[in-house]
Amino acid sequence: MFKRSFWGTLALAAGLTTVALGAQADNEQYFPLQSYRVGPYAAGGTGFFGGFIDYMKYVNANGGVNGVKLTWSECETEYVVEKGVECYERLKKGLNGAPAAATNPLSVGIAYATLERSTADKLPLITINHGRTDSTDGSVFPYVFPLQLNPYSEVSAIINYIGQRSGGLEKLQGKKIVTLYHGSPYGKETNEVLQTLADKYGFELTLLEVPHPGNEQQSQWLNIRRAKPDWVILRGWGVMNPVALKSAQKVGFPADHIIGNIWSNSEDDAAPAGAAAKGYIAITTHPSGTEFPVLQGIKKDVVDKGQGDLADPKRFGNVYYNLGVVNGILNVEAVRIAQQKYGKQPLTGEQVRWGFEHLKLDDARLKELGALGLVQPLQLSCSDHEGGGAVRFQQWDGTKWNLISDWVQADRKLLRPIIEASSKKYAAEKGITPRDCSKES
Repeated sequence: MFKRSFWGTLALAAGLTTVALGAQADNEQYFPLQSYRVGPYAAGGTGFFGGFIDYMKYVNANGGVNGVKLTWSECETEYVVEKGVECYERLKKGLNGAPAAATNPLSVGIAYATLERSTADKLPLITINHGRTDSTDGSVFPYVFPLQLNPYSEVSAIINYIGQRSGGLEKLQGKKIVTLYHGSPYGKETNEVLQTLADKYGFELTLLEVPHPGNEQQSQWLNIRRAKPDWVILRGWGVMNPVALKSAQKVGFPADHIIGNIWSNSEDDAAPAGAAAKGYIAITTHPSGTEFPVLQGIKKDVVDKGQGDLADPKRFGNVYYNLGVVNGILNVEAVRIAQQKYGKQPLTGEQVRWGFEHLKLDDARLKELGALGLVQPLQLSCSDHEGGGAVRFQQWDGTKWNLISDWVQADRKLLRPIIEASSKKYAAEKGITPRDCSKES
């Protein structure tokens, strides 16, 4: 069940919708997937959507969500904004009568381009670990959820970690930090807040852009060699990451003073760089590995039965795959929570939005889900659509990632006024009256 057919694969490559085969219109909850399995970012897309789909298959194999089965369809975006918008419009209406729960494009560009559409359609837009930071403010962005980690929290946590390594944040005074960023809306998202942090702590910030997709970085790393920074923050994506590590080695910059962001943290980013990656540090919201009970359940009920979505089974349990599983857990839990209010039945996007805003995952619930240690505790609300804001740091030993820190929290108190100022500006520009979250229940 749900295995992609040969013709479905051809359709996918052509950018056409493929559906979960055997779907019934009755008693089903639908997830439209604006996925990408080809192009320079295919490693991220295949891993993430593979984990997301396998988790939904696992839920179905165990009775669905209170008896409601999950179904989905895919549309290939190639990480191209225009195709992402086209896919959104094609998929949003639901499948054979099954209502859409949420959209998960895993692309900042596509998320920006479809944000107003999804809001008008009352369909939650999930931007796990990415997206526009001010969408954390749910009073202005009721249908957008940068779950776990928004971009500002990400860089704030990295600066806090560098401060720890330096002997305290006050020791950042006079240090040099370079941020090498992907030339896209995603890559540029944190430039302003990084300058704010530089001004606050007194470090010298240099911002260097790498044009998409990131194959050419020689001039940037020559600049880094001349600048002799204390640290380099790598805001990469796809092929840019291993190229950065190889380029750093060529100019003699140590890998253990490069900190990769949340989209520079997978096996697919480090392994292709070979020896150049050894010692490289990156943040993560979740570990790789297969020891978690939920991963063992997916293996038993999906993968071992030949129904896994990954073309390469060796990627089972890697960082991108596990993020897809985490994303699946968060989406499905939002549906489950919303069912407590609206009934054990397929729900509209508006109803699922309520579920996301009441999402609470404590250690007890995570243990029940078999995801304790895989997912950080989260609590969302009307005003807080992020819910977490913490990361751990991991280091590449040449073959695998090893965790080297406890949870490092972003300075959310510092960031919140910045977020609210941006969201209020957006609301004024768009003529939006923010919700009064004190009256939401």
